[in-house]
Amino acid sequence: MAGVWVFKDGVTRLVQNPLTESVDGTGSVAQRQKKVLVYLPTDETISNYEDLEEKLLKLGWKPYLDGGDAAVHQLRQYHKSSCTLDLISLPHNFANFKTMHMYGIVVKNRNAFEVRDAA
Repeated sequence: MAGVWVFKDGVTRLVQNPLTESVDGTGSVAQRQKKVLVYLPTDETISNYEDLEEKLLKLGWKPYLDGGDAAVHQLRQYHKSSCTLDLISLPHNFANFKTMHMYGIVVKNRNAFEVRDAA
């Protein structure tokens, strides 16, 4: 059984999908907090690919240009150097930039980026 077990007022119940069902029994559904990517040296929130690419270039990342597979053109990719396997893959359109992409950047640049709750 997948879901979240909730104990309230002496009763335990299983909430199958906490994103669409009320966890606390009030009828209101918990909202997921929107996340933002922050560049730590300047405490700047990244809001477009131009700003992000500028920061990545300063950190030694280079755009990965491969003229091969058509699927690659659906992504923006950056690599550290030819001697490492580090690769950052992002959706081509910033509107599709999700929290998982932010964490992918943070893992490879721990001292430069952080994911925070949006204000």
